[in-house]
Amino acid sequence: MTRIAILDDWQGIAETAADWSAVRAHAELVFFRDHLGTPDQVAATLAGFDAIVAMRERTRLHADVITRLPNLKLLSFTGARNAAVDIPACTAQGVVVCNTTTTRSSHGTAELALGLMLAALRHIPTGDAEMRAGRFQANVPPGGEVAGRTLGLLGLGNIGSRVARYAQAMDMKTIAWSQNLTAERAAAIGVTRVDKAELFARADVVSIHLVLSDRTRHIVAAAEIAAMKPGALLVNTSRGPHVDPDALLPALEQGRIRAAIDVYDTEPLPAAHPLRRAPGTVLTPHLGYVTAENMPELYRSTAENLAAWLAGTPIRVLNPEAVKQG
Repeated sequence: MTRIAILDDWQGIAETAADWSAVRAHAELVFFRDHLGTPDQVAATLAGFDAIVAMRERTRLHADVITRLPNLKLLSFTGARNAAVDIPACTAQGVVVCNTTTTRSSHGTAELALGLMLAALRHIPTGDAEMRAGRFQANVPPGGEVAGRTLGLLGLGNIGSRVARYAQAMDMKTIAWSQNLTAERAAAIGVTRVDKAELFARADVVSIHLVLSDRTRHIVAAAEIAAMKPGALLVNTSRGPHVDPDALLPALEQGRIRAAIDVYDTEPLPAAHPLRRAPGTVLTPHLGYVTAENMPELYRSTAENLAAWLAGTPIRVLNPEAVKQG
């Protein structure tokens, strides 16, 4: 029987989030709740599977893994794009790659960016911890209001634009920069386009909303962090590699800036990672797209992909040349 692996179901919700009956009629589904680990461990675990479902970018599936999966015929991932999936390697192996596009993750991620900003500026996690420890205000510093502050947006696409509108509703000034952003595009959203250096120098809060690529990797590095105002807040709900950790960690440890972070270079973030102990931080475990509204949509679209592939008519295919090979 065809075997299908559902990877990285960290919250144990995949099996009940969608109707898998059309898939189960023709295949065995195996749900993996834990991260599989190194490329060698991933390859060894998945060697006997005919199809793989990747939850966003939680597991790296590059050529060093794909070439060691002799039975693999389909790789379906959630979301429109996935930098952790090597599509050319899949095509070379005759593996069909599908995505899901009918999701609302931009809402959830934008809302989380706003929530992290407010949590950090008002010291909400510290206040919660103090209350639970039986204390009251003794160890909670005064928080800062957002009204009148300047939000600098790295990226003004779907998510960045939503965050801009939320900030404007709270009377924040909004500025933005990205390589392709025009003044006209920014003005249409009520945002002022500035250059990169000015954004880091002016912003009280910098929030990242960029697609990860070679040119955006470490786009926030030592020079950008050094240019930030003392006590400014860096919010990252986009991708961990946008920020150079070797530049970020010393700035946090020295108390020069603060950070509210949802995404990391390595996920799950290792238990001993120094970021877990860094002062001036609010950390969440990549919750941006993880909502009660979005996750069922992701898995429903995935089930549709699997059923269509099992019926011989794959949908949402990103490499049609692999279908021709089959």
